[in-house]
Amino acid sequence: MQKVQDAFSEDAFRLRLTMIKECRKLLEKHNAKVKISEEYALAIVEGYDGSAEQFLSHDREIVRFLKSEPLPLHKNEIAHSLQNQITYGENDLIFLDWDGAFVFQQDGKTDSIVDLLQFANLHLLQYRMLDEDLARRLHRIDSLIRTKKISHIVFWNRELARVYKEVISLRATSIVEFDSIIREIKLIGDWYSARLYETAACKFRLEGWRNSIKEKLATLEDAYDIVSQNFRISKEHFFELMLQMGWLALILLELYHILR
Repeated sequence: MQKVQDAFSEDAFRLRLTMIKECRKLLEKHNAKVKISEEYALAIVEGYDGSAEQFLSHDREIVRFLKSEPLPLHKNEIAHSLQNQITYGENDLIFLDWDGAFVFQQDGKTDSIVDLLQFANLHLLQYRMLDEDLARRLHRIDSLIRTKKISHIVFWNRELARVYKEVISLRATSIVEFDSIIREIKLIGDWYSARLYETAACKFRLEGWRNSIKEKLATLEDAYDIVSQNFRISKEHFFELMLQMGWLALILLELYHILR
């Protein structure tokens, strides 16, 4: 965490961009998946006198920081963004957005707020990673169905078994992670913290990600049932063809002996 004299200044905005770039460099250095990373910046204003509403005169700077937007924003967008706010006492105020949060806390006790916002961002990353894994496995099964050939039936059976094991493992992992997240959320004891988390979860569209994962899990299981049925039918056709070819070979051999 870096301290600045004026949280609404151009220096504060530039510091935000610099810190994001440095974080990206660290991800690349450790060969992490930058595509799945989430950029989230938190500005904290503390040690002031009076109500936090006195800072609403800096509404443009606040929203600009929240959205990491260097260009001037329209007044309607500013008004819309400032609607996502939470307040508990007379002298505290939090603005939440997809890319950041602006926290006004007179006494500077913000550890629980920071933890909760990290908590919500972690859940978003978990959902995104699960969703990507499921999409990749659905694509693999689709490719398996499209490229299936009778001549490759042994390989196809082995590949199908491997994919199915992955499906079972992934589903078990997903259920465990879902249950773990739900348990963690239930541990949020006080009303204010629960409200803060719910607001962040709504902004991050966590419910939409949960539904997407559930739909993909159901589709994955349905796809496996279809593939298994197709394999059984294809295998029967394969052995029928082999049987017919065997009978044809016997007939040709018998004709050869008769005509010889």
